Amino acid sequence: MEKMRPMLLSTLKGYTRQQFVKDVVAGVVVAIIALPLSIALALASGVGPEQGIYTAIVAGFVISALGGSQVQIAGPTAAFATIVAGIVARNGMDGLAMATILAGVILILMGIFRIGGLIKFIPFTITTGFTSGIAVTIVIGQLKDFFGVSYPAGMPTIETMEKLKAFFAGIGSFNLHALIVGAVCLAILIIAPRITEKIPASLLAVIAGILMVKFLPLQVNTIGDLYTISGGLPAFHLPHFSFELVQTALPDAFTIAVLAAIESLLSCVVADGMINGHHHSNMELAAQGAGNIASALFGGIPATGAIARTAANVKNGGRTPIAGMVHAVVLLLILVVLMPYAGMIPMPTIAAILFMVAYNMCQWRTFVKLIKTAPKSDIAVLVITFLLTIIFDLVVAIEIGMLLACLLFMKRMSDVTEVRSWVYTQDEEEAEQEKLRHLSPHINVYELSGPLFFGAADAVGRIAVRDGVRCLVLRMRAVPSLDSTAMNAMADLQKKCADKGIHLILSHVNDQPLNVMRKAGFVEKVGEDNLCPNIDAAIERAEMLVKETA
Repeated sequence: MEKMRPMLLSTLKGYTRQQFVKDVVAGVVVAIIALPLSIALALASGVGPEQGIYTAIVAGFVISALGGSQVQIAGPTAAFATIVAGIVARNGMDGLAMATILAGVILILMGIFRIGGLIKFIPFTITTGFTSGIAVTIVIGQLKDFFGVSYPAGMPTIETMEKLKAFFAGIGSFNLHALIVGAVCLAILIIAPRITEKIPASLLAVIAGILMVKFLPLQVNTIGDLYTISGGLPAFHLPHFSFELVQTALPDAFTIAVLAAIESLLSCVVADGMINGHHHSNMELAAQGAGNIASALFGGIPATGAIARTAANVKNGGRTPIAGMVHAVVLLLILVVLMPYAGMIPMPTIAAILFMVAYNMCQWRTFVKLIKTAPKSDIAVLVITFLLTIIFDLVVAIEIGMLLACLLFMKRMSDVTEVRSWVYTQDEEEAEQEKLRHLSPHINVYELSGPLFFGAADAVGRIAVRDGVRCLVLRMRAVPSLDSTAMNAMADLQKKCADKGIHLILSHVNDQPLNVMRKAGFVEKVGEDNLCPNIDAAIERAEMLVKETA
């Protein structure tokens, strides 16, 4: 069983000076990448720019120190942007802090109760659907700043569709200067990585955007025009506690916890493939919980593992949690020294950065491939989850997506469950040619295959016996599992047989169905002697009973 032990303690054994230097270099590089991203994601989340940095510092340090991955880098991610913006608009910063703290507690409990392995039961179509949907919501939310549009006063702009409606309603305020700055920064973000990967493209875009607004006659909103920026250290803040606030925040907390679990473990799996390592999923979940609680208490927003930053850490030589801790410390120094200058960053530049973030997370190639190759039922789950994420929100999308996926899974399982009677013939010549087994006309044999659960229990009720039958044999070697509903159907069948004086004989019952039968007292009713290890023994038993009752 997986140990609840931080990976930091394991990696410090045999830790060398050379690896420390590599971890420091990787940490510095990742911090430079994380700086503009953290600011952009904070603004997309409806909070101040410094709160994105607080999150990367506090949650990044705690999750690296306590986490179950060697190289995971945590911080604010695009997946949370729309959710956080909605929470802040509805419940304010105290509501967000309470939801994040509760999500942290849920994540810790998930780790303690070893629920990390259960995340794999969320279908790929749902994760792809809501990830692509989140990417679209980010793009819609940034159209305003990219095109320099002002939303009409009084229009609600909390939900994605409300933002899109407000954008088109205010299209008359379009600012060409904003589009020029945004387009140039977007071009830099696309072209720069093809020229060099040594300098983060987002940093080049930020510098270019600042220089354009400062030295060219362009009238464009900057972060400083819209937000009051603080360069101070994160301060401890305990949200106002009330039962009503907890009750309101709890649904959002579950959403944050589930999304954080999925994102972080997905990032860990990707990182494992890059370093040929193995993460501890339950320890990672507990660390994510601790990191989110700490982030909320120091003015941050929800955090989780960031795949792009984790990949950058690995590519630059980071191999232990020290790199993630260094990344947090470097961001802390940047916060104190350079944060006041963040006010000079143009809003179209932030929009361009978020456009690229959305593009990188949208998985459009995977989406298109699934549309072309997946079964129709999976395509339905994918598209419905995608649309619900955009039109409503992630909570509705995951709930309905999981419900549909479960219903479709049950339908598929019931389709593979079969109850077939053996073929009977009176033609001895045909029986000889087909090598059919000679069987008394007083014996009926049925083959059961597939899981017997509530979705397929009615198949048992359709078993019928011919007139004059004295023994009914059920061959169950292909039945891997049995639930209480199917067990009840089996009990009804046994009662009908008993009422008609028919002996019920079971052949090759597997361990799980046998355990269910014993607990339900079914074995006692059927009789231990009527549970046979194979079909030959079952037919031999039936023939003996037929002779006894002749």
